[in-house]
Amino acid sequence: MDCESDNSQQKEAEKSSSQSFCCQCPCPCGKPQPTPTSAGDPPILAAQAFKINIFPESKIIAQIGDSISLTCSTTDCESPSFSWRTQTDSLLNGKMRNEGTESTLTMDPVSLGNEHYYLCTVICESQKLEEGIPVEIYSFPKDPEIHLSGSLEVGKPVTVTCLVPAVYPFEKLEIELLKGNRTVKTQNFLEPSEMKSQETKSLEVTFTPVYEDIGKALVCQATVHINEIDSQPQVRGTTKKLQVYVSPKDTVISVNPSTSLQEADSMTMTCTSEGLPAPQIFWSKKLDNGNLQLLSENATLTLIAMRMEDSGIYVCEGVNLVGKDRKEVKLIVQEKMFTVEISPGSQIAAQIGDSVVLTCDVMCCESLSFSWRTQIDSPLNGKVRSKGSKSTLILSPVRFENELCTVTCGHKKLEKVIQVELYSFPRDPEIEMSGLLVSGNLVTVSCKVPVVYPFDRLEIELLKGESIMKNKIFLEDVSKKSLETKRLEMIFIPTTEDTGKVLVCLTKLPIDEMEFEHKQRQSTQVLYVNVAPGDTTLLVSPSSILEEAFPSENVKEGDTVIISCTCGNVPQTLIILKKKAESGYIVPKSTDGAYTLHRAQLEDAGVYECESKNEVGFQLTSITLDVKGRESNKNYFSPELLMLYCASSLIIPAIGMIIYFARKANMKGSYSLVEARKSKV
Repeated sequence: MDCESDNSQQKEAEKSSSQSFCCQCPCPCGKPQPTPTSAGDPPILAAQAFKINIFPESKIIAQIGDSISLTCSTTDCESPSFSWRTQTDSLLNGKMRNEGTESTLTMDPVSLGNEHYYLCTVICESQKLEEGIPVEIYSFPKDPEIHLSGSLEVGKPVTVTCLVPAVYPFEKLEIELLKGNRTVKTQNFLEPSEMKSQETKSLEVTFTPVYEDIGKALVCQATVHINEIDSQPQVRGTTKKLQVYVSPKDTVISVNPSTSLQEADSMTMTCTSEGLPAPQIFWSKKLDNGNLQLLSENATLTLIAMRMEDSGIYVCEGVNLVGKDRKEVKLIVQEKMFTVEISPGSQIAAQIGDSVVLTCDVMCCESLSFSWRTQIDSPLNGKVRSKGSKSTLILSPVRFENELCTVTCGHKKLEKVIQVELYSFPRDPEIEMSGLLVSGNLVTVSCKVPVVYPFDRLEIELLKGESIMKNKIFLEDVSKKSLETKRLEMIFIPTTEDTGKVLVCLTKLPIDEMEFEHKQRQSTQVLYVNVAPGDTTLLVSPSSILEEAFPSENVKEGDTVIISCTCGNVPQTLIILKKKAESGYIVPKSTDGAYTLHRAQLEDAGVYECESKNEVGFQLTSITLDVKGRESNKNYFSPELLMLYCASSLIIPAIGMIIYFARKANMKGSYSLVEARKSKV
């Protein structure tokens, strides 16, 4: 074969077949020459040619970590044999899968070891073909990073670093730094790498921020030019908004009302400082050793109830991210006299037996002590509770004494006296009667005032309606301090006209120099005058003519008789109707004092008594009822009598009801129920 190339494909072809193939080198190729054969042998025919294709058709550019596949396929060959290798006989670093007329080489994930020229070799019977494809690798996994050497402060230089991590191949990297729309610096990395590796490259720029830079954007843009002809460059960028700071300055303190104060005064100090961002304000006090004691993190510092030890130097500091600025002010607090106040007041009125709370309140003194005592140095009858600037004395119950509060503040001492004026007037007066009020009978009325003090001021009035019956003023000496019960008594004769009138007991304790809730109390009682029973009447009414029957009245057997007992118009009177018997009395069942005999019998004859009584007395009256037997020969059931009986059975009840209601309307307590059954007298 006339070819000077040492191409391996050509050599393999020459070994495996008598047919010659064109070399891949640029040298001319001759036509294939037939292989000589022995004389008499038939000529050998050449095998049918097949084709090989590889996909993708052009080179592959893949990023580290991606996944790629190379596919090799044949035509005109039923059972091809595939193999893959790199041009430098390096490791494939991939997985091969053959299926029919195709073979696939997959690299997942792609690494630097996969950057080769890959060859696919196909053998079909006695023929062998190869096809190759280059795979280029790059690494550009992240956006660039912007780093500052410190905070951006107006007038102070700062270094900006634009960093591109894990890039390959870095000789194709370009980094550009922009501020706003203006390029600050551009850098290319053209030196070839001695070995395949991912490296981090950076660009640094130093500049001095100005006020105009506030709010501008700092942009770091990185470009990797993979293949200037076939591929678009890979571009990544990062933007950072410039935050430019101004260190605090021009710190100012204002004091209200003044830097010269007195104990217990209050004051306010306000601090301002300029800077960007706005400085935070810190208030501190300078200690004797020079250290600062933090007091507040607000622009305003308020001090109340100041003491002498609050004097000193106060420091205001304005602080932000890039610096601080301070200002000092000196305060002087002078000593001030303290005051003591007593409450409820220097003189109070208290009812004996009640609880009284006395409070001693101190102002303008922090270090103090309290003590309580009585004016005559008797044992203190109460509980003392002191806390802070207040001390409380609880008197329960209050007694006949005055209390003093003593306060010591430092080397000074003050004393306040509370005068407790005592009284006792706890309840309304009580009205008492010596007995029931009976018309015409003497009765003693008493108006009692319990546990009163001082009773030399006590006044009692007894009134009936608006008329004063009696009054009294107690002018006795009260040198002895004690609680006493006083009363006013009088005798009067009640009449029935007094019923419904109001008896009033009015009491007064007019102590002008004392103020308390009740200086006047009263009680009332409505008078009810009782009347003893009188005018008791016992009536007998035959049902036939409804006439009143008198003692020893004759009543015929079979008549209906009503015995009625009444007692004038005296209210709340108990009326009892009873019949004398050999063994005592029989109390028949009556309704409202009326007892009805239906068909009177001989045994109903006898003496009937009516007894009326109430709380103030009683009265007794009686009547004799005589019941006569019937005439046996008289025809009681004649037609005329029957008609008269029927008529009377309708008329008589009506007349009886009229008489009943008439009597009941005229006499309270009367009893009359009539129900006639026959029209006979």
